[in-house]
Amino acid sequence: MPSLVKRLADVYPESSHVYLLGLDEVEDIEILKYAKQKEFLVVTKDADFNDLSLIHGFPPKIIWIRRGNCKTSEIEAILRNHYKEIELLVQDSSVGILTLF
Repeated sequence: MPSLVKRLADVYPESSHVYLLGLDEVEDIEILKYAKQKEFLVVTKDADFNDLSLIHGFPPKIIWIRRGNCKTSEIEAILRNHYKEIELLVQDSSVGILTLF
């Protein structure tokens, strides 16, 4: 969903996508390492990132979207509607995962 980055640029201007970063074919752990190095949050629908975060800790922090097959517009709406919670995640050093439905 690289198009999601463009659609959300007004509220999340520093966002990128694994495809745009050349990380679309690497193991999940490599994405986490990159995100930690660059101080990114990871937004995912993949439970594996939750599991890896539990094993390796954070950072990076994870936003786990627990929604089955859905449209890009639905993911966009979720990220827009939960902007305040996402900001709190960024600020709270004791929390590493935000689960959104």
